[in-house]
Amino acid sequence: MNLLELGVNFFVALFALTDPIGNIPIFAAATASATPAQRRTIALYIALFAAGFMGFFYLTGLALLDFFGITLPAFRIAGGVLLFMLGLDMTRSDFMAHFADPEEVAPPPSMEGVEPGDTRAHTRELTRAYARKRFERLIVPFGMPLLIGPGAISAVIIQAGDATRLGPSGMAVGLGAIAATGAAIMAAFMLTGPISKLLGKVGMAIVVRVLGLILCALAVQFIISGLGETTYGFIRSSIANPAAH
Repeated sequence: MNLLELGVNFFVALFALTDPIGNIPIFAAATASATPAQRRTIALYIALFAAGFMGFFYLTGLALLDFFGITLPAFRIAGGVLLFMLGLDMTRSDFMAHFADPEEVAPPPSMEGVEPGDTRAHTRELTRAYARKRFERLIVPFGMPLLIGPGAISAVIIQAGDATRLGPSGMAVGLGAIAATGAAIMAAFMLTGPISKLLGKVGMAIVVRVLGLILCALAVQFIISGLGETTYGFIRSSIANPAAH
């Protein structure tokens, strides 16, 4: 594998596993009360979190899991359980309300006591404060394990092993692929407004419920794969790892 193949394969795998396009309806529900500027800031925070989290596991790899005495199959099973719970929530009619918080609807910026020349800075500060507050509530379960789940972490660790064989340049290409994935996540979430208007509330609700069903099935697959890796002959290998067959 050369550097180009490593970078392309790594980016494609991470983009498919994080699935920013499929997560747009959930992000739209979570930022329904936000202004366009606030939504862009939240998208930036989530993209930085995703890239930083993946980069952390890329550089530390299995050493961190070994330090805590956690095996990758155990991590896969735990992530599958969390994803399954989230998937069940997504199939319920009140899932959008779970993310939407009417109490956090940002009021119009108050300009009382603010000099005319400082109004833009004041508005930017209010936008950042709102975005930070919403981001703190979206780290779990949206940032992890929905965006960055056990599949993405596993792919990062596996690709880190391949990059190590190519030396420092390979590691740099891998970090570039992670940064590109973060940029793709940010770009997708910044398009939430136009996509939300196109689909409407009914269309968004349908997409979220279908995604919830798919997420439940994906979670079950994670659990089966984890059990298949920790047992002998209990689960057929073709079921535990269908991609390998």
